[in-house]
Amino acid sequence: MPQQVQGVVAPGRNEPVRVETIVIPDPGPGEAVVKIQACGVCHTDLHYKQGGINDEFPFLLGHEAAGVVESVGDGVTDVAPGDFVILNWRAVCGQCRACLRGRPWYCFATHNARQKMTLPDGTELSPALGIGAFAEKTLVAAGQCTKVDPAVAPEVAGLLGCGVMAGIGAAINTGNVGRGDTVAVIGCGGVGDAAVVGSRLAGAARIIAVDIDDRKLAKATEMGATHTVNSRTTDPVEAIRELTGGFGADVVIEAVGRPETYEQAFYARDLAGTVVLVGVPTPDMKLELPLLDVFGRGGALKASWYGDCLPSRDFPMLIDLHQQGRIDLGAFVTETIGLGDVEKAFARMHEGDVLRSVVVL
Repeated sequence: MPQQVQGVVAPGRNEPVRVETIVIPDPGPGEAVVKIQACGVCHTDLHYKQGGINDEFPFLLGHEAAGVVESVGDGVTDVAPGDFVILNWRAVCGQCRACLRGRPWYCFATHNARQKMTLPDGTELSPALGIGAFAEKTLVAAGQCTKVDPAVAPEVAGLLGCGVMAGIGAAINTGNVGRGDTVAVIGCGGVGDAAVVGSRLAGAARIIAVDIDDRKLAKATEMGATHTVNSRTTDPVEAIRELTGGFGADVVIEAVGRPETYEQAFYARDLAGTVVLVGVPTPDMKLELPLLDVFGRGGALKASWYGDCLPSRDFPMLIDLHQQGRIDLGAFVTETIGLGDVEKAFARMHEGDVLRSVVVL
């Protein structure tokens, strides 16, 4: 029968979030109820609260999560009650044109739970990215559950559900960073630092971190950046060129999502180099570039969706690398908090002194 649990709801545009009682239905065909153990506070959740994604309020926030499957509906075979899982927002369909061409990481028809979670009065909730994991339990499509080794701490594992995967994937999957490459990462928050980690993992010879905050640059150095540029005081394009023999970087990863930083990325890459946009812009942003420069500089301009990841392939692999000590996912966790602290975590995010606040239940 339906369960009542506590969850964090954004009631309206820019209104403070609040902890509410929410109703979780029993899982239907292809669905699963997951007991959440940890969920990171991601900038995308703030976008939802601000109305930057859509206006389908109220939202049940949270999506960067790990937990244990409590129950499953008919037809579910890939996961079972008791499995430790990371939740993902790319539950591939297997039938769309991308999947049928062998590119499921581009799946154009990803699916979510069909039933709705609600408030006690019946008001339907819109779960962030189809997950809604700032809650004691949540209802998802079973394909959104990726089974991983339960020996990993939930607050660490859950980060692969969004930000860390987005950054590592932007470097490895989208940017195709290779051995000996030069990489510049513009914006050194959680996603940008993950791109630094991914670039180092891929064998980049030089990793240039760019930000306006010296604290973030120091953290990027800890994560593996070989050089730093404070773009508040230094022209980042000129600095990146100077550090790359006057040519520019082979791959520039833009982890801010603003036109001005994207333009910097465009001109900071080498001829035939690659720009990867992983920072999320808002709907009102526009970009203007001389078409001749787009043609003349060659190379590739790419957007990275979720780090172009395939959760069933990438999550277990990255957990394994963490367990081997080859990447330190725990370094992304700045603090652990409770459900009632999410609004404060959004404020700390603005202050720039956290990589990730993680709700632990």
